[in-house]
Amino acid sequence: MKKILTICLIFSLIVVTSFIKNSTKKIDEELFSLKENISDLNLELDNVKLEFDYLSSAEKLINYQNLYFENKLIQKSINEIEIIDFTREKILTNDVKIIESEK
Repeated sequence: MKKILTICLIFSLIVVTSFIKNSTKKIDEELFSLKENISDLNLELDNVKLEFDYLSSAEKLINYQNLYFENKLIQKSINEIEIIDFTREKILTNDVKIIESEK
């Protein structure tokens, strides 16, 4: 009787251990997947923050222009901007139409 009880105990311990091991393996895989997703999202967040910091104000853009481009960039009026149409055989330019939004 003792032998059967011992064998049953050992077998049950093996089954429980196997179940726990499989469960922890699944949890580890989920954790790894979540960490990868978080790292991708953090990278995207850093890129968006960088873009926002560089393009958030006109003063910063002017400072960057002076710092990196010196006097190579010139300011244009909004009325001087045109749209170039390459869809036909000729190159056509159209003035940009500015529409004011109603509030």
